[in-house]
Amino acid sequence: MSEESGRRDLESPSVRGVYGISVAAELSGFGVAALRLYEDYGLITPGRTAGGTRRYSDYDLARLKRIAELIDAGVNLVGIGRVLDLETRTGDLERDNRRLEADNAQLRAEQGPGTTSAEPVHEPADDAAAEPETGRPGRRRRPAAGQRTRLRDGPSRQHATGDHH
Repeated sequence: MSEESGRRDLESPSVRGVYGISVAAELSGFGVAALRLYEDYGLITPGRTAGGTRRYSDYDLARLKRIAELIDAGVNLVGIGRVLDLETRTGDLERDNRRLEADNAQLRAEQGPGTTSAEPVHEPADDAAAEPETGRPGRRRRPAAGQRTRLRDGPSRQHATGDHH
């Protein structure tokens, strides 16, 4: 999700740009040049007046505070952009999850207590997991010498035949 979607979120601080760049610089502790640089990097996106003047919101100031924390932690500007994007996306996903949980609870309530839902069916992820057994529980048949076998978490490998290259 983009920074703009986070700006429209009702839970976030005021999104209306009311502070000029010099006021925002004073309130954030950053210089005017730094604010312009952060805008160039896409870390903040202040609103603009009809004449093109930047207007910073409380949301922008909170974001500048987070930028300062990340700079103090030694994160570079590209990394800060990534962190801020991931934080925004995580917040969006958490909101979506809460909404889905509420929808799910509502659907369950509408179903009523007498209805049961089917249990999920768990099937093997691929045919390699369903190899035939040797007859002994918990043991799998080993491939014949020279046959290739597919390892679950890795590449195929050749079984040793006593012939090493």
